[in-house]
Amino acid sequence: MSTLALHGGNPVRTKPFPRWPVFSRADVRAVARVIESGLWGRTTGKVVAKFEEAFAKFQGARHGLAVVNGTTGLRLALIAAGIREGDEVIVPPYTFLASATAVVESNAVPVFVDIDPETYNLDPRLIEAAITPRTRAIMPVHFAGRACDMERILAIARKHNLKVIEDACHGWGGRWKDKGLGCIGDLGVFSFQSSKNLTAGEGGFITTQDADLLETVVSLHNCGRLRPRPGASVAASAWYEHHLLGGNHRMTEMQGALLLSQLKRLPKQIATREANARYLDRELAKIPGIRPMRRDAFVTRDSCHLYLFRYDPAGFAGKPRERFIAAMQAEGIPVSPGYPLPLYKQPVFLQKQFGPYTGWTHSRPDLDYGKVRCPACEKACASEGLWLSQSLLLGSRRDMEDVVEAVAKVQRHATKM
Repeated sequence: MSTLALHGGNPVRTKPFPRWPVFSRADVRAVARVIESGLWGRTTGKVVAKFEEAFAKFQGARHGLAVVNGTTGLRLALIAAGIREGDEVIVPPYTFLASATAVVESNAVPVFVDIDPETYNLDPRLIEAAITPRTRAIMPVHFAGRACDMERILAIARKHNLKVIEDACHGWGGRWKDKGLGCIGDLGVFSFQSSKNLTAGEGGFITTQDADLLETVVSLHNCGRLRPRPGASVAASAWYEHHLLGGNHRMTEMQGALLLSQLKRLPKQIATREANARYLDRELAKIPGIRPMRRDAFVTRDSCHLYLFRYDPAGFAGKPRERFIAAMQAEGIPVSPGYPLPLYKQPVFLQKQFGPYTGWTHSRPDLDYGKVRCPACEKACASEGLWLSQSLLLGSRRDMEDVVEAVAKVQRHATKM
């Protein structure tokens, strides 16, 4: 029996997995054409508009708007949905910080509801208990690109007259019952930040099926200006008319060109990632102490921004997750523990360091994030959750076999881990 690499044995893998980002000469030429045109901003260029049309169609949305990043997209979506000072928005605690701070930046209150331990998505069974007279919206996060249980979430929203804003920042190409993520609730938001499966380094996108909501987010992202209605004359002073409290959140033409070029390869990448993720699900489920995430029937396409699985120390001689991660990394497999703590345990929430967005805190002496408890999230953070990156999932079947082989090797030698 081979020795663990952690103790000087030969590692399962020595060559690197696929690097990220992926780019081609076509991407370079697309950006170069914009630079050479001299039309670098979206108010004079046409490339961002072409990308908006292409990505909205790809995702299945009637309307789409490109913005500077996903965080801004979430805030603009919340404001467009009518969120006001002191309103409550239900969010999961196992997600990137922006999912909750965008609520605060909308002058509203994030209310954390625990995740389903089998999917790490917002648990719809727990939502209604968190609804109060102040609740105005639910913001499910399609975490790692796998669809939330939108049927149950939408039913709760209809019952309580709540808006649904989908955080689909991991959801490019993902499908729920063959409907594109971000196109199911009132608004959806995507990110194109550096680690994302579709990237321009930064950037974001807002989707909606509602033409009026589109006009609101368009105005908010363009300094509060209004777009002229089709056929209407445009006054010379229209560029200096500001009707809403908006800002400059416009995407650049260079970003639009890069994203439009990269969108062409995304379908094939999605198919590769999803096939590799399903192979890992099948094979890792055979190893004691490893539990892949549940894939529900309503998930008709998984964008696989991350590959998530769970660690049970009982299958590894009681050794903590940290030892498993160290052993796997020594074998050449870049496993991550993911988020180390729930959002409500972040200093910004414990200390309510909300900057200027504190007007509502004076009417909420009961608000104490130190008292929030979400057991499934806390277990995921502390001892259970494991991640593999989306770029690893672009590898070959042999690459995936190396992952499985390394996990099995570590499990066999768990007593020496």
